[in-house]
Amino acid sequence: MWFDEAIVYQIYPLGMCGAMEGEGARCLRVLDWIPHIKALGCDTVLFNPVFESDWHGYDTRDYFKIDRRLGSEEDFRRVCDALHENGVRVMLDAVLNHVGRGFWAFQDLRERKWDSPYKDWFQVSFDGNTGYNDGFWYKGWEGHQELPELNLWNNDVVEHQFAAIRGWVERFGIDGLRLDVAYCLPQEYLKRLRQFANSLKPDFVLMGETLHGDYNRWMGEELCHSVTNYECYKGLWSSLNDMNLFEIGHSLARQFGPEPWTLYKGRHMMSFLDNHDVERIATKLRDKQQLPAAWGLLFGMPGVPCVYYGSEWGLEGRKSDGDGALRPDIAAPEENGLTAFISKLAAARKGSPALMYGTYRNLQIQNKYLVFERAADTERVIVAVNASPETQWAHFDARAGQGTDLITGEVHDFGGGSELAPYSVHFWRAQ
Repeated sequence: MWFDEAIVYQIYPLGMCGAMEGEGARCLRVLDWIPHIKALGCDTVLFNPVFESDWHGYDTRDYFKIDRRLGSEEDFRRVCDALHENGVRVMLDAVLNHVGRGFWAFQDLRERKWDSPYKDWFQVSFDGNTGYNDGFWYKGWEGHQELPELNLWNNDVVEHQFAAIRGWVERFGIDGLRLDVAYCLPQEYLKRLRQFANSLKPDFVLMGETLHGDYNRWMGEELCHSVTNYECYKGLWSSLNDMNLFEIGHSLARQFGPEPWTLYKGRHMMSFLDNHDVERIATKLRDKQQLPAAWGLLFGMPGVPCVYYGSEWGLEGRKSDGDGALRPDIAAPEENGLTAFISKLAAARKGSPALMYGTYRNLQIQNKYLVFERAADTERVIVAVNASPETQWAHFDARAGQGTDLITGEVHDFGGGSELAPYSVHFWRAQ
């Protein structure tokens, strides 16, 4: 499937396009970013919510209307068409578990209460109340009453959502969905959604947001094709901050290692250093010089790498400063040495069957550096990352005399040990 080979660029459009207030064709700003996205090596854009909402996009008012703050349907179609014309696929954020209080069916429920034909679209009790004093109680997502949960066991709700998704494909030609809070969606619902997705396009992708637990609960032949790898997200930054690469090495081995009990062999989960919900990696790392090491781990490990807009040039953002700090208004992209390095990592991955599909095996783990092997039928690549400010010497069995670095093109001799310069990353194709 195409998603297995993808490199994703994530955009929170209400933020990036400066569209939190007012109205206008703000989504057209994305057109100016397309050359940057392509130069970076990304071939898929994931848009966080673009449909009419109360405020932040995850509080949907209408699945069928583009948020007026972003522009018209024609504006967004122009963006999607331009991306497709440039060989970039489009995924949308589907918020299917809950809506906003401004959602049209919930407004009808507030007005007509038990006489509303949509009362069974929600989980409602007319014997209670909430802080909004609507005269009834309803279930809100994780206790957030501004986000009424939908009753996904109600066939009318499901058909309404599926009609909207079909419209997204027909109107914008989208190639897949990110399923917000997929960990809240019933398996029966996911199975039905997967069958529906298969009917839209043979390669239509469902990528679910999951946090903890066994990801096989939401990912499989009848469920999501892929999910977010939050376990390794945590390991990526904390192993660097603690100078303890055993953490990420053991997490990757637990997920993808050669033993028969490992969890996700053959799966292509979406891996990331940050996103719209967490602190930027440049803020999270105590030693900013470790940024290349973090990106090297991301592109070298199994999974589908995702770049969150701005992080490719080291943009910072602290969660305690609010959503605006994590989802900023940026008029134009920037480029520096980090973006150039990420472009090289992306090109290396795209040209390597081992990095896209290969197995995972740790060759050597030390506190300050990690060496692992990605092996496919036609190729073996040895990934070596030194996260420390000192030169390290790694002694491991490469099962080859030399290797060619897919990042720099330089030939490397494995004999006598491998010198790892400070903060260095190598993708050696074994010869």
